[in-house]
Amino acid sequence: MKHNKKLEELTKALISEIGEDPTREGLIKTPQRVAKAWEFFSQGYSAKIDSIVNEAIFEEDCSEMVVVRDIEFFSMCEHHMIPFFGRCHVGYLPNKKIIGLSKIPRIIDAFSQRLQVQERLTSQVAETLKEILDPIGVGVVMEGRHLCMQMRGVEKQNSFATTSAMLGQFRESAETRAEFLSIIRMRQF
Repeated sequence: MKHNKKLEELTKALISEIGEDPTREGLIKTPQRVAKAWEFFSQGYSAKIDSIVNEAIFEEDCSEMVVVRDIEFFSMCEHHMIPFFGRCHVGYLPNKKIIGLSKIPRIIDAFSQRLQVQERLTSQVAETLKEILDPIGVGVVMEGRHLCMQMRGVEKQNSFATTSAMLGQFRESAETRAEFLSIIRMRQF
C-alpha cells in the first residue's frame, strides 16, 4: 500500500507544533511510519461487508445459540484519536442460517478500524449480523479499555467500559439474555 503523503506532511507539522525537531534522527522516518499506521487503523472505511462474508452463510437446521467470545479488537476514539481496545462477545440464535465463524471477527474489524465510539461499534456489529443472517436474536457485548480515559482526563488506568446491543430474542427474553451472559462469563478451556 502506498503511503499517503498528506498524512506524512500533517505528522511532520504536528511534530514541529509540539516543539520537536522533525529532522532529529529518531523522528526523520516518523511521518512515514505514522502514515502507514493510520492507513491500517482506518482500513475499515473501505471494507465491504459482502466481500467479508464472501458467501459464507450456510443453510443449517440449527436452533441453539451460537457464541463467539473473547474476540480481541482495537479502535481509535473519534473524540481524541487515541486507541481503545478490548474484547467482544457475539451470540446469535440461528433462523435456518449460520455464518462461518471466522467472519464474525472480520465484521468486528470492519467497523472497529475507523474512528469510533464503543457504543456505536457495538450496535453496528449487532445490526450487521441481524441484516445478513435474519436470526431470531443477536447479542453483542464489548468490554473496552480507553486510553483517552487512562492517559488523560480522569486518568483512571484500571477502568473498563462495557456496552451491549441485544436484538430480537436477546432483548425480549430475559432467559435468552441470561444464557448468553452466562456463556460469555465462562472460564476459558
